[in-house]
Amino acid sequence: MKNNVTKQKVVDAASSLFFQKGFHGTSVRDIADRASVNVSLISYYFKGKQGLLEYAVTNYYEAYLEKIEESLEKTEGSSSIDRLNELIFTIIHYKQTHHQLTCFIQRELSLDSVFVREMTVTYLAKENYYLKELFQETIGRNADQDEKRYLFMQLKGMLITPYILHSDWKDQILGQFAHEQFVKKYTKSIQKWIQFNANVKMNEKSK
Repeated sequence: MKNNVTKQKVVDAASSLFFQKGFHGTSVRDIADRASVNVSLISYYFKGKQGLLEYAVTNYYEAYLEKIEESLEKTEGSSSIDRLNELIFTIIHYKQTHHQLTCFIQRELSLDSVFVREMTVTYLAKENYYLKELFQETIGRNADQDEKRYLFMQLKGMLITPYILHSDWKDQILGQFAHEQFVKKYTKSIQKWIQFNANVKMNEKSK
């Protein structure tokens, strides 16, 4: 138990520093000092900074996909739009709860690297599958394929934009309550967009 707590302290410290200074701008000593642990402990647990990065990102995505799957299971039997709305809330809530690591990962994903390719194959493809299936049900499978593809791109863009442009909101969101309000309001904005497009497609189908 103590080992798990210590490892989490190191991961939290690394997430904060990677967010602030980038991976290459952060040293193992920086992480150890922030976590109040010995440098040798990081080598023991993670085999160095690269191992720590891989551990943090893997845990992040495995927990993320677990939350997505729990949301889909919990809403099974509900309408597709209700399930999608709940899933959107789950995604934004998770990303905001781990916003420093989320921002760092999104920054790294904008680069072409082995890290990006591994994340794409291992985790992002699964996320994409879950979202796309539900989105297509909500918009309507008979809608124009190109338009559906463009709308889905817009949806995915809305899910990552706050964590690419974090400087636009980070100074206004201080404290747990402010983070919760951001999740609530930003999710509602996306849900309105989904409802609008679902209504448009429904009206087009009825003509």
